[in-house]
Amino acid sequence: MNAEPADQIRLLDVQALDVRLQQLAHKRKSLPEHAEIESLTKDLTQLRDLLVAATTEESDCGREQIKAEQDVDQVRQRATRDQQRLDSGAVSSSKDLENLQREIVSLAKRQGDLEDIVLEVMERRESAQERVAELTERVGAVQGKIDDATARREAAYESLAGEVATATKEREVISGALPDDLLKLYDKLRQQQGGVGAARLFQRRCEGCRLELNITEVNEVKAAPRNAVLRCENCRRILVRTSESGL
Repeated sequence: MNAEPADQIRLLDVQALDVRLQQLAHKRKSLPEHAEIESLTKDLTQLRDLLVAATTEESDCGREQIKAEQDVDQVRQRATRDQQRLDSGAVSSSKDLENLQREIVSLAKRQGDLEDIVLEVMERRESAQERVAELTERVGAVQGKIDDATARREAAYESLAGEVATATKEREVISGALPDDLLKLYDKLRQQQGGVGAARLFQRRCEGCRLELNITEVNEVKAAPRNAVLRCENCRRILVRTSESGL
């Protein structure tokens, strides 16, 4: 294949832009905000799970408190009725009076035990409410950090998108002026060679594979016409000659 030396040199400009586009794509994927958001999201998930557990506990304690208070109220009402019966003199039998008095004492003890339960449940509920408040605040703080990191990532995306658009436009302009067969070969090699399809020959060294040409290869390059499209014997990339090739 043949191509004008100037076109081959412009191919290096296309290669430089392709490398730049690869770098920008890598930079987009490796933004520090990615890892930051991932880590914060894991923390947020854990905190939300803890918050659900704490909220459930608080709700359970609330129901338990209502039930305990109802039990206290029932015992209190019964004790009040018994005391009214006792005070009214309606019970005349000594045995009935003794049983009634014994029941009043038992109810008083039962009421005290139930009131202790209410207090214990109230303490647990208060602790759960404090835990809910704490976790809610922490969830909000972590969510705020995620929002901030996301905004920074989106700003970085926008900036990188601008650079990509500029480099892409430059590539279109330069590649549009190159011979189709030269560009087609370059694109094919670029896909095969890790994104590098053309390399400069600098001081008898291929900048694609970084290997120096042996004397035989140097003589072959010297003897080749200036418009011949050469390939590196080692990496098979297009080898572009310049004034700095050392020939």
